[in-house]
Amino acid sequence: MAFSTGKRPKWLVSLSRLIAVLLVVCCAYWGIKIYRQSQQHHGQFSHLSGEIFHTYYSIKYDRTANYQAAIDSVFSTFSHSLNPFDSTSLIAYINRHEAGPADSMLLRVWAASRRIAEASGGSYDVTCSPLINAWGFGFSDSDTISAKVLDSLRSFVGYNRVRATRDSLIKEDPRMKIDFSSISKGYCSDLVGEYLHAQGAEHYMVDLGGEVAFRGLNPQGKPWRIGVSKPIDDPTGLMQELELIISLDMPQGGLATSGNYRNYKMIEGKKYAHTINPLTGYPIQTDVLSATIIAPSCMMADGLATACMTKTSQEIPAFLAQFEGVEYMLILGGEGQSYRSIMSPGFSRLVVPKE
Repeated sequence: MAFSTGKRPKWLVSLSRLIAVLLVVCCAYWGIKIYRQSQQHHGQFSHLSGEIFHTYYSIKYDRTANYQAAIDSVFSTFSHSLNPFDSTSLIAYINRHEAGPADSMLLRVWAASRRIAEASGGSYDVTCSPLINAWGFGFSDSDTISAKVLDSLRSFVGYNRVRATRDSLIKEDPRMKIDFSSISKGYCSDLVGEYLHAQGAEHYMVDLGGEVAFRGLNPQGKPWRIGVSKPIDDPTGLMQELELIISLDMPQGGLATSGNYRNYKMIEGKKYAHTINPLTGYPIQTDVLSATIIAPSCMMADGLATACMTKTSQEIPAFLAQFEGVEYMLILGGEGQSYRSIMSPGFSRLVVPKE
């Protein structure tokens, strides 16, 4: 067989590119749609990026191997377990029935969410989904909101009415709905990080739509850095301006931010925040505009950040003191468009001085 050393014909180059694109699409589609993937190398580090679960992801790790296919599989496995928008997932099955099978991922997230619920006094509750849906913030909508409707929905809301066994979740009332969206995206970041560590990666950052799992150092041999956005009233999320930058100077952990200032509904001219109080059925708005949490895992950071939105700034320090290794920054609303921030001593130590 003869091999040509000249340039390939243009039609062959175009065909090769088309085949490459088709291969990426076929490999990427694994029960969930994954868009715009890429891999870059920075020395011994690789960078994977793309979109999943209607948000972006950025994954950096200290290996040159391309783990894209394996990470796609992690996303797919996670979705089959915990994605309420996936009708074939385990949580969707449980939501349609009184009980259903639960794998180790679902049970792990359930245990963490229950711990946060108990520590919050019930203001954080993953069975709040019927109320969230009623206000139009969940995975289904209700057309009518009234005190009578909300009281009816509250009759089948309550984390203490769900029981976990070794391999299943059982609801007291089949009408109950469970939604782990307030904690599961952080868990998905942890899962990707755990996979990378199992492959030998000692340094990585997994950023899944702002839920960040990290370990070790960045490609420059320094602690990973991440910015915290200002509380700009923009429901599209397109306006981004940094409040400050922090250096994640610790062996490993997770970071997440939750806020009411972008996700809200206008009903009859009044703004309603997306955080719903399961104890009353109504949206809750405290003096806290956003909460940024650093915790031993991104799952806990994610859940605790959401739970902080149900508390006042005076209540949060005592609430978070129930969890080890947690640091926080709160952005608090003031008069008009003004705001101020407060942070724990440990968080303050991580802030990068402005140049």
